[in-house]
Amino acid sequence: MPHLLADAPVSRLPSRRPAGRSRWAAHAPFGVVLAVAAGLRIVTMLGYRPGRVYYIDSYEYLGLALHLRPGTGFRGIGYPLLLRLFLPFHSVPVVVATQHVLGLATGLLIYALLRRRGVPGWGAVLATVPVLFDGQMLQLEHAVLSDTLFLFLVVVAVVTLMWSPGRPSARAAAGAGLALAAAALTRSAGLPLLLLVLLYLAVRRIGVRRFAAAAVAGLLPLALFAGWYRADNGRFALSGTDGVALWARTMTFADCRRIQPPPDEAALCPNGTRQDAASEYVWDPRSSLNRMRGGAAANNDLARSFALRAILAQPLDYLGAVGRDVSLTFHWTPARHPRRVTPAFGFAKGRWAPVGVPPSALRTLSSYDPGATGEYHSVEPYAAVLRAYQYPAYLRGPFLAAILLAGALGLRRGGTLLPWGTAVTLLVVPVAVLDFDHRYVLPVVPVACLAAALALAGRPGERRVRRPSGDPRR
Repeated sequence: MPHLLADAPVSRLPSRRPAGRSRWAAHAPFGVVLAVAAGLRIVTMLGYRPGRVYYIDSYEYLGLALHLRPGTGFRGIGYPLLLRLFLPFHSVPVVVATQHVLGLATGLLIYALLRRRGVPGWGAVLATVPVLFDGQMLQLEHAVLSDTLFLFLVVVAVVTLMWSPGRPSARAAAGAGLALAAAALTRSAGLPLLLLVLLYLAVRRIGVRRFAAAAVAGLLPLALFAGWYRADNGRFALSGTDGVALWARTMTFADCRRIQPPPDEAALCPNGTRQDAASEYVWDPRSSLNRMRGGAAANNDLARSFALRAILAQPLDYLGAVGRDVSLTFHWTPARHPRRVTPAFGFAKGRWAPVGVPPSALRTLSSYDPGATGEYHSVEPYAAVLRAYQYPAYLRGPFLAAILLAGALGLRRGGTLLPWGTAVTLLVVPVAVLDFDHRYVLPVVPVACLAAALALAGRPGERRVRRPSGDPRR
């Protein structure tokens, strides 16, 4: 009532300015942390130029971006669509700079959700540290690879579903489903994650309309892509290598005396070729699949059938192989798996020219960025800072195990099932369908930290009570 406010003493009128200032002051520590994290990414851009074009993966992504089509290999279409978006700039540095921004945005989303859920400022800030400051995250953001985009999309989906303390709205459910669909089109691990999230929403009984919104937004883009894939490759599918990957997984334990495959699959049995990691069988020209007529691409369905027979015939051997490779995540010293790779500490000094890259791939790179040659080099003194920084700034395996355990402690009270379940799914699925890779572990980190912070806050499932505007206790 205006006349009452006019008659009120000035000293008793509410002032919004101090409240606004105190609200921003509460976020000042995170502002400092975010600014330092941004500075690290600037140092990375200055220290390693132009951006890492990583093995053959990057060239294939760039090729798909230049000529949009469903790839028949291991590369999803999601990341090439992002590369296509930045094609007018014809610049690899613009791509990696965008990925660094996505890394910062991931930390910001985690912080915002935790504060909204009532986690103290120091706890919310601490939960963002592995995402914003881990040296591996910096390296991954600085490479032409799909991992940063995939990680960001997963966090967007989880944060969107958890933003409301109660049930998500239909709009939020649809947004999360769309983000997970994009994640599934970016990396194959996104598909089982989408299906598990839909199952989670169904169990939570969020309502038919909300569930339908999530399901349609999540599954329709995949169906449309599968139709595109069929028009281009003759089969309704999301990938032409799912069977190849699962077959490679079984090569570390398959025993055809127990499997007893039919004659058309017998050629896929182990042929005496030995590798120290399951994924190596995909690329080894001596492996039984690659010796078959037409090679791996032409025998994907046959490879899937063999792999499923092997898993059903040797379930304990399969679980043992998966368990052993998952355990590599928790080593103190990064495991060399396969032994030919040097994991984790990738910031070094020197110049690296493309090795074993065919001329066609180099032409693809120059078509996307005319100034790029495939060479990657360090620049001092910025690179020296990162070389020293990367060793202490590495999330050791036992620490990640402790973070996952902390998140599991919140399952009983509720509120951490979605982020914790997402973390475990992202940890296990890549190993279960192919192999362990340190790159594949990094998307686990942000959602695991989110679950741990909610659990340690003590009341992860508690709703924040909104009081009426006229309530004096507001």
